Amino acid sequence: MENILASLCGTSPEDPLPVWVRGSVGHCFNQLTLSVIPHVILAVVSACFLGTPRSGSGVPCRPSWGWRIAASFVLAGLFLADTIPATISQQELGPVYLEVLANGTATLAWLVHGFALLMLHRSIHSFTRGPAALALLTLLPLPSSIITLLWYCHSGTAWSPAHPGASARFAILCLQLASMLAYVVSYLFPTAARQDFLSINRSWQEDQPVSAPGIPVPDQQRVAEDGESLLSRFFYTWMNPLMKRGYQHKLNQPQDVYVLPHQLQAARVCDRFYSCWQKKAALQQAEEETESLTSPIIAGDDGSSDAPDSSYHAQKAVRLLSVLHAAFGLRFYTLGLLKLADSLLGFSGPLLLNLLVNFMESRQEPLSHGILYALGLFAGSFLGALLRSQFSFHELWSLPVQLGVTLYLLYEQVGIAFLGGVALALLLVPINKIIANRIMVNNQEMLKHKDTRVKLMTEFLCGIRVIKFYAWEQHFSARIKSCRAKELQKLRAISYLDALCVYLWAALPVVISIAIFVTYVLLGNQLTATKVFTALALVGMLILPLNSFPWVLNGILEAKVSLDRIQQFFELMDQDLEAYYALDSPSDTATAMEIQCADFSWVPAEEESTRQPSSTGSLQLHIENLSVRKGMLLGVVGKVGSGKSSLLAAITGELIKQGGRVYVCDLEQGFGLATQEPWIQFTTVRKNILFGREYDARLFEEVLEACALSEDLNILPAGDQTEVGENGVTLSGGQKARIALARAVYQEKELYLLDDPLAAVDADVAKHIMWKCIFGVLKHKTRVLCTHRTEFLEKADALLLMDNGRIVKTGTPADILPLVEAFPKFKDTDKRDKDKAPNEQGREEAIKTEAEEPTQNHNLIHKEEEKKEGAVAFQVYKAYWMAMGSCLAISILFSLFLMQASRNISDWWLSYWISSISQTANTSVMACSASLPSPELLLFSTAGLVSPIQDLDKTPAPPNGSVDVNFYLIVYGSIAGANSLFTIIRAFLFAYGALRAASVIHNRLLQRVLKATVTFFDSTPTGRILNRFSSDLYCVDDSLPFILNIFLANIYGLLGMLVIMTYGLPWIGLVLLPLAVVYFFVQRYYRFTSRELKRLHSITLSPIYTHFSETLSGLSTIRAMRATKRFELENQLHLEQNQRCLFASKTVMEWLDIRLQMIGVAVVTAIAGISIIQHQKQLGNPGLVGLALSYALSVTHLLSGLIDSFTHTEMMMVSVERTEEYTTDIPMEPQDKLVQVSADWPSKGLVEFQQVVLVYRPGLPNALDGVSFTVYPGEKLGIVGRTGSGKSTLFLALFRMVEMKSGQILLDGVDSQLVGLEELRSRLAIIPQDPFLFSGSIRENLDPQGKRTDAELQEVLEQCHLWDAVTQMGGLDSELGERGRSLSVGQRQLVCLARALLTQAKVLCIDEATASVDQQTDQLLQQTIRQRFADKTVLTIAHRLNTILDSDRVLVMQAGRVAELDSPARLSQKDGSLFQHLLHSRQQ
Repeated sequence: MENILASLCGTSPEDPLPVWVRGSVGHCFNQLTLSVIPHVILAVVSACFLGTPRSGSGVPCRPSWGWRIAASFVLAGLFLADTIPATISQQELGPVYLEVLANGTATLAWLVHGFALLMLHRSIHSFTRGPAALALLTLLPLPSSIITLLWYCHSGTAWSPAHPGASARFAILCLQLASMLAYVVSYLFPTAARQDFLSINRSWQEDQPVSAPGIPVPDQQRVAEDGESLLSRFFYTWMNPLMKRGYQHKLNQPQDVYVLPHQLQAARVCDRFYSCWQKKAALQQAEEETESLTSPIIAGDDGSSDAPDSSYHAQKAVRLLSVLHAAFGLRFYTLGLLKLADSLLGFSGPLLLNLLVNFMESRQEPLSHGILYALGLFAGSFLGALLRSQFSFHELWSLPVQLGVTLYLLYEQVGIAFLGGVALALLLVPINKIIANRIMVNNQEMLKHKDTRVKLMTEFLCGIRVIKFYAWEQHFSARIKSCRAKELQKLRAISYLDALCVYLWAALPVVISIAIFVTYVLLGNQLTATKVFTALALVGMLILPLNSFPWVLNGILEAKVSLDRIQQFFELMDQDLEAYYALDSPSDTATAMEIQCADFSWVPAEEESTRQPSSTGSLQLHIENLSVRKGMLLGVVGKVGSGKSSLLAAITGELIKQGGRVYVCDLEQGFGLATQEPWIQFTTVRKNILFGREYDARLFEEVLEACALSEDLNILPAGDQTEVGENGVTLSGGQKARIALARAVYQEKELYLLDDPLAAVDADVAKHIMWKCIFGVLKHKTRVLCTHRTEFLEKADALLLMDNGRIVKTGTPADILPLVEAFPKFKDTDKRDKDKAPNEQGREEAIKTEAEEPTQNHNLIHKEEEKKEGAVAFQVYKAYWMAMGSCLAISILFSLFLMQASRNISDWWLSYWISSISQTANTSVMACSASLPSPELLLFSTAGLVSPIQDLDKTPAPPNGSVDVNFYLIVYGSIAGANSLFTIIRAFLFAYGALRAASVIHNRLLQRVLKATVTFFDSTPTGRILNRFSSDLYCVDDSLPFILNIFLANIYGLLGMLVIMTYGLPWIGLVLLPLAVVYFFVQRYYRFTSRELKRLHSITLSPIYTHFSETLSGLSTIRAMRATKRFELENQLHLEQNQRCLFASKTVMEWLDIRLQMIGVAVVTAIAGISIIQHQKQLGNPGLVGLALSYALSVTHLLSGLIDSFTHTEMMMVSVERTEEYTTDIPMEPQDKLVQVSADWPSKGLVEFQQVVLVYRPGLPNALDGVSFTVYPGEKLGIVGRTGSGKSTLFLALFRMVEMKSGQILLDGVDSQLVGLEELRSRLAIIPQDPFLFSGSIRENLDPQGKRTDAELQEVLEQCHLWDAVTQMGGLDSELGERGRSLSVGQRQLVCLARALLTQAKVLCIDEATASVDQQTDQLLQQTIRQRFADKTVLTIAHRLNTILDSDRVLVMQAGRVAELDSPARLSQKDGSLFQHLLHSRQQ
């Protein structure tokens, strides 16, 4: 190296590059370091911009660009010209080779720069000054020129005629400086004004609107990555504007994220995939045809039926994998090359590290070697950082390669002894497998218990009112807790097994290396320090491939399964309309539709033959001849299951045609289809009806009127802009049917297929639809109407009578209707359909709740969203800490500290060993320096980053070394043993702590929810509460401890590393401080944006699923109305929205990664540099330098791991936050009891209401408004009144479900508000309106506390006429199933009565259910109540008045006040009384 420099500069090899010569800067130093190097950098960076794509718009070039481009090319010419005098007048200024090198580099640099500017000014950078970095780099060569200029002036050779060559060069130099000045001035020249900037942009991206005022378009809807230079792509600088927006909290909607790069846009990828698919299919078909030509027997004789079949086979044959390979294979393999380069660079770090430490030890090598090694370390880690964009699939081949190389190097080191360690490693594989299997088994068990618990919780929440009425909270709490205990028991097993796994994983390297050394010694060899270090480093490298391989295989198997499933889906048959319909029109042009001799089936023919005869559930449709004229109304009738809907499906092409001819006029226009089960989209009412068509106000109004929707829309909160829920949940059945009909009508098709649109509506509305819609708006269209409401078909043009998939008879209504009436089925279904129609009151209520719902939910949902913004509060961490227990938490942290400390000490011991070995110079450098672990691997070896220093010094031990080696090995072994002990203590402590926190958090949450007020349950959707108990708790149980563990380990690892590094090289502190500041800001910047993007990603995910499931459920409608293209496009848009956010969040991770890698590169380079300086000054300890460097090589991994685990921990902590929110913020029922009552209270049964005022929520009107009345002991009181008059509220007040605003309720003279809640509720009996049973035995349902004997239970059941049913089911211990599924609704009502009988309370409240029991059972019930409760006070809320006509008195409620109170006889006689009015209206 020195000799080369000396010959180039013409200097002596001792000092080849003198910095200062005769009072000025050395010429050789000036040319090489100040001219050649800056020009090389300029050339490389400029080259990165050569690929910049043009922008589409023809932007006029700013003059400043022209000047700069011209200046660059002029400079290139001048440098080239300068070589001529330099070669002619040799040695005037310096050796000729040096001049040629300097000028050649400069010429090349400016040429490349000029071309780069040319590319840039045609790209989207043209309206700016271009990248500032590029302009700054042009100033780098300036000092060199100025120094040369000064030298000329100083030496006086500038204009001397004696030196014509020198004078020429001086002139050229002046021109060069002038050109540089011109370049700088034109760069500072003002560029486009803001306005032009925007207008240019507008043309650049016409279609993207400016979404927020004041934000220029490019920032808003920029296309990611496209049009960026290589430099910007390597360092992700194009992400900076987005990062900034995230930091400023401006990423609120998916539109704020960059558009996907052109290559990745959904449409583009689809086209690419599809074209590859078609090529493959064509190839396949060609092959098949050649085969069929060679064997003629295959070809069928009947071409027509075979046609769709053959295409089906061709489709089937294409393999998905081969298509993916054709479409994306090339890109994938190029990534593989990057991965390979990256793996190789991974080896370079340790290799150079070893050389560097060697250099420090020997003190023999020249300085230039040290500098080269340091530069090599920089270059290796820098390039490695740029290439580190690898993908897991490539691990499949790269891991075995790493494994093989490492094992070979181990063999080189310790010979056959390495098998000892490998054998041990292989032995651990089955042990790990056994543990993994145990974990799996326990996990399945745990999930079962979890499901049971969540199911119980669901039952509890659904029946919360009844549970509170009966005061059964304690019973349910005990049941849920016992489930939770079983769940936690399994979780405990899993956690401990997991801890064991982690421990084995961590202890593996130590155990293996010890096994290797023992084997080596037993084989009679001498251990030397070098061998120990190298072997340790190599063992560290073995661990990662051994650990990751199972995961990688797993991932690949999962991918294979997924591919196969998608393949199966692709092989399904497509709907082929051209093959299905006959394309030639019949002779009669008035025919709208015609079917001849056609057979249809719901399943393909080949499947049908394979099905067992027993399962012929699918209907076969056979139609001999059916012809429909344009404009006629064809009615289709027949009993349930006769094939009416199948006929419509056959017309729209949804069935599989097995022969015959189907003709439909105007096929491409599609059909107006209203299916039997109306399909409603999750959007506004208006959008549902428009269905993608333009809004036409006149037509829209007309359609609404025809479908009787005008009134409904007036009631809905936002008219036709009201959002309907998924599948239209917020609408009644009748409204859904009419909206679906309106959608069909609005499409203005020629042929309408209506499948029973009248079923769900009441008689008046049905009449309205018939006249205004089917005989009104649609009178000139062709209509096919299937219905059970035969009274509406008298005016039809013709009727079809269907039975069992065939047309039995066609004719006029007069011929067919009598036949239909004869079907006894019909009257029933008709009656049933009428029952189905919601009566007025029902509809009003539905609409009322609907009007309330959105507003409530809006507030709640809003509250939910606010929680998700910003970082997690400190309180939450504190809550988790407290749940775990301070003592335990501190001991966990302490064990972590001990573990990390012992790890670092073992590394320090190794470096001490190196330093203490006598520094006998020895050149036996082992060949295997390569064996050092690559930076990633260092992270994983236990004895921390098992000192990759190891090899640090290649000196074999002195002859008496074996004693020494043994001493060092014993100390090392004991430190490693201590480390392994602390590791296992930490693992088990952590598992225990996490379990404890999980159980505490669940118990607190459950206790609080049990005691919550009823209003809380009314205003909070069940799903939201359940979410806390299922997914949030799962996080707290499982995901949070896992991530938290990693996070804590990372923090400690980083601290340990910093301590060791500053101990080894105190000066590194100067570099670490500024880097720490940079790290802090980078990660903060990253976390803000990353959090927002993750939120956007999850928000944009649900629309994909919703839209897809909606599309599937409405597939027949979408196809019939020919809207498939639009739905495909919508799906694509949803997908693209989501991919945009996903792409951005992945890129943000890369953005962070490259910056962290650069921090790592800086640390490595700084250490190398400092160590060389120390070496020159005769300071520093090679062992410690090696240690510091080996740690530095893995710094990036730790840094990114830290941020990653921190963000994840934060996300998981949100679950703790949500459970905390419920344990602190839920309104609770009053728990105090101020009066002790006797055991038989209330013994008489006297109930007094005194001026009771009650309001449900502040801001609502009073539900009870000063109610006063008395019920005497043993009296039977009936309570009546219209909906909402406050009947049920009386019971809520009596049971204190809602606390009163003022007034009091006395029971036997005791104020109920002073009695404890549980006592009060358990002394009253109630039969609630909706019979609530929970899963469990009949005994549990009757008597959860288990206080009664079997005889008592049997007696009660006999009185309720249930004993027979119970014995049939199998006695008192037979299971009822979820919510009492195995009993009918009426029987459930009887079970509730039996409960009331058991309580033997003096006061019984009955909230009578309307429709659940038939007349006969009802009479039985009434009779039992009269007999059993003869001496008790009974309050009955009646919906059927006949049940209370024999009561002692009747209380009539109106608007929350007592309107009338007297005996039924008197009230019914009294003219104008409300009771009389109610009686009359019921009788009508």
